[in-house]
Amino acid sequence: MAKSENTVTGRVRRYAQVGTAIGGFAARVAGERVLGIKGDSSKNAETLKLALGGLKGPLMKVAQILSSIPEALPAEYAAELAQLQANAPHMGWPFVNRRMTAELGPDWKSRFTSFERDAAKAASLGQVHKARTEKGEALACKLQYPDMESVVEADLRQLKLVFAAYRRFDPAIDPTEIHKEISERLREELDYEREAKNLALYRHMLAKEKGVHIPDVHEGLSTRRLLTMSWLEGRPLKDVAAEADQKTRDAIAVNMFRAWYVPFYRYGVIHGDPHLGNYTVRADASVNLMDFGCIRVFPPSFVKGVIDLYRALQKNERDLAVSAYETWGFKGLSNETIDVLNIWAAFVYAPLMEDRPRLVEETNAAEYGRDAVAKVHKELKRLGGVRPPREFVLMDRAAIGLGSVFMHLNAKVNWYRLFHETIEGFEVKNLAKVQGAALKKAGLA
Repeated sequence: MAKSENTVTGRVRRYAQVGTAIGGFAARVAGERVLGIKGDSSKNAETLKLALGGLKGPLMKVAQILSSIPEALPAEYAAELAQLQANAPHMGWPFVNRRMTAELGPDWKSRFTSFERDAAKAASLGQVHKARTEKGEALACKLQYPDMESVVEADLRQLKLVFAAYRRFDPAIDPTEIHKEISERLREELDYEREAKNLALYRHMLAKEKGVHIPDVHEGLSTRRLLTMSWLEGRPLKDVAAEADQKTRDAIAVNMFRAWYVPFYRYGVIHGDPHLGNYTVRADASVNLMDFGCIRVFPPSFVKGVIDLYRALQKNERDLAVSAYETWGFKGLSNETIDVLNIWAAFVYAPLMEDRPRLVEETNAAEYGRDAVAKVHKELKRLGGVRPPREFVLMDRAAIGLGSVFMHLNAKVNWYRLFHETIEGFEVKNLAKVQGAALKKAGLA
């Protein structure tokens, strides 16, 4: 197996790319501040989107993540960055041949009866090729782009410049912990051996969920930079949603909910990337999960805090809400800041509060969360800002990302009952025990 290195040459080359791309953006923002000019946030945001979109790679992926975390970026920036698509340029066949040789040796082609030269899917860190075994089994070979460790490290350093630039004129959110969390998760995503263990963890956690499918890993055809899995047939959710009836769309939504929240509430694990490219839908409305690089394990106390906040909002118990925020890792919260955070919490938990079938967003679906975000952002800025804890980042991303999926499906589900079924019998001690056993079985502990 070839060892990918975080090389000085690779980092310098990436610094040059990124520096050129965002240099104009940073200079514009800095100039506006020095000259006392009120800048055009929309224009600055569009400039940043164009710069990051042209780069592709990890920094573009970070931009996508940030665009889906409420309050991580000003509204204008989030709207522009949300348009980015994780579709990096494909590696050509000579590149693929060299990379496969580096991972499996010069005779790698003999390990497959067929291996498609054109990638079936390309993303920010690697691309997927369809292949077949001697027995005719269809495979998905996920091959990492070359020198990605250098690229990731360079991009994470440059990301600080982006944060610093916009915070100069908008201090509502301190992104320090957000940067730390994204950095750790991106570095983990480079390790396909770890992702293989994440797959094993999810197969264990969702073993009883008939509506969710997890691929098998072919260890003999996998390395730290190549992950070979069974190929799962399915259709993109957008295509299915456009033609399926209400019953089918509702069933897909329920399966998606359980795919994300059975692991979280029963094992303290969340899939942090509900990107549309990370799953497909089968004819029976069951879903295939196919990307397990961005996985977050939470302490059981954090999961309890999520449930406690729900109960606090349901019963209007302010002290319990404060305890939940503190359990999550928020520090030094004033009474006014707690009131502002409760505005956001009320929006996120709203579908779970009513014991009836309902849409996720019933008031203004086209502006999903925008009013709540705008109000929260304005108030946090007035109060001097807040620093979201690391644990909050991917949990919030998953909640908002799935909410968008459910809206796309126009699903009308009793989210209240679905939630209560999922958390039934929850105990911190039991979660700690079950989580430890699952992580050990998957080789992650």
